[in-house]
Amino acid sequence: MELGRAIVEKLAQRAPESTICPSEVARDMGTPEGWRDLMPAVREAARRLAAEGTVEVTQKGEVVDVEHARGPIRIRRGPGWAR
Repeated sequence: MELGRAIVEKLAQRAPESTICPSEVARDMGTPEGWRDLMPAVREAARRLAAEGTVEVTQKGEVVDVEHARGPIRIRRGPGWAR
C-alpha cells in the first residue's frame, strides 16, 4: 500500500477531530525492526497530502509546514478531506 493512502486510511478509522502520529503508519507498513527507516517517506507523503489540502500537519496543535518542522508531528484531516 502506498504511504499516502495508508495515512488516509488510518485517519479514516479515527474520529474526525483525531490526529495520528506518522510512526503509526510506519509501524503498520514496516517491519518491527525497520519501521524507523520509513519515517522520512511517511513525512514526505504527509507533506504531499498537506499540499493538496487532504491533511494538515501539526506540532503542539498548530499547523506547520512539515518540510521545515523539526521534531514530532501529528497529522489530522485537512480542509480538502473528501472521505
